[in-house]
Amino acid sequence: MNIYVWRHNKTYHSHSMIDEPCVNSEFYLDAIAVVLAHDLEEALAKLAEENKGWRTEDLRQLPCSVYPADKAAVIFSELRGIIPISKNKKARIPT
Repeated sequence: MNIYVWRHNKTYHSHSMIDEPCVNSEFYLDAIAVVLAHDLEEALAKLAEENKGWRTEDLRQLPCSVYPADKAAVIFSELRGIIPISKNKKARIPT
């Protein structure tokens, strides 16, 4: 078994990017799909079975990260909305 991970971010998408894949039928800015399956075909089939708008034909166009399910790995780690802090200054917490 493997863990299949797709991520597609459309934050800066424009109409000039006409060939860019659209991985879900809903309007989205950031789409993430994580599936446990034996192979890529099964992973795509599982997403399709959910009937949640996943467009498997477009997912095939994106790179997919594949992780063996029997080995330790960081599957996903993210920070959003980070405000860089200078090394010489302490973080300010708004009051």
